Amino acid sequence: MVYRIHFTVEDLMRTRVAQPSPLMELAAAVRILQSRSHPVRFGAWRHAAFAGLEPMARMVLDLIPPGGWAPTFLSSAGTGEPHELLDRARAAPRSRVREDLAHIAERQPLPPWARHLADDRDLRRRLHESLDHVHDVLLSPHWARVVGEATADQGIRMRHLLTGGVEALFASLDPRRIRWTAPVLEVAMVSGFDGDLYLEGRGLLLVPSVFGADSPAIDIDAEPQPVVRYPVGHGSAPPLTTPVRPAPTAAHTSLSSLMGRTRASVLYAIAQHPSCSTKELAALTGMTPPSASEHATTLRAAGLIHTVRHRNTALHSPTPMGIALLNSAPRAGV
Repeated sequence: MVYRIHFTVEDLMRTRVAQPSPLMELAAAVRILQSRSHPVRFGAWRHAAFAGLEPMARMVLDLIPPGGWAPTFLSSAGTGEPHELLDRARAAPRSRVREDLAHIAERQPLPPWARHLADDRDLRRRLHESLDHVHDVLLSPHWARVVGEATADQGIRMRHLLTGGVEALFASLDPRRIRWTAPVLEVAMVSGFDGDLYLEGRGLLLVPSVFGADSPAIDIDAEPQPVVRYPVGHGSAPPLTTPVRPAPTAAHTSLSSLMGRTRASVLYAIAQHPSCSTKELAALTGMTPPSASEHATTLRAAGLIHTVRHRNTALHSPTPMGIALLNSAPRAGV
């Protein structure tokens, strides 16, 4: 069973790749926390998350199970800063809450307390305190990395679009579950969700996800256009461990050596042109490709950049630590 998204020429023109949606990504993190999938990718993160969660987190975990449906007021694809989306969820009207829960109850059991949620102000307050807590533990410490990996993924998708058109872009998203049969994008949903969506000129927003590694997700009611979430790097990104933090004292000497003029220029070029290839990096810095590759290797070993591969091309992007180091360094050295 698949969900079919129907495109017109206008829809193809308005389809784009965007940054992750905080609530949609948080819902994906809650799901992946409760599953045993991708132990290499998420094992260390799960261990730390379970150690940090308090009993109040159970309300959110009950409403967003590892599989099935989740209330859209808690998992919408809205855009903005995480705190803005959390406030928006808190302000959802009672009619929206009631409608979401009734829709889910037709398809799967809800926790008994949820039947009173729409009309019980204290219960809703506790739920949103639970949501804030879950966000602080699961997503907030890793948000910079989520944005960084998504930015690098955007570069890869744009290369697919430039070299192979829309067909190549769609084919690259998640070959296991997303298939382009012009003019229809077929998405195989784990939930078994089946139906048709006619975009009618709105286009589609494609959103890369670090935590949505198991399956794509769709928000057909998102504004101004529907959203399809897909896994970054086909779900094969590096393990998610502790957030990047300033280097320990033992590594200060190594990091200081990177801030010579040449390597600082390389780091600055990568920060200004995320997802640039080694050949492009060489052109930007006026050096040979082998020399650019050598400097990129050193920066990567220091945790200042990360590199992904698209076919036979290495694509370099800055890490949060690399950006922080550049922001704190005098521009005169660049």
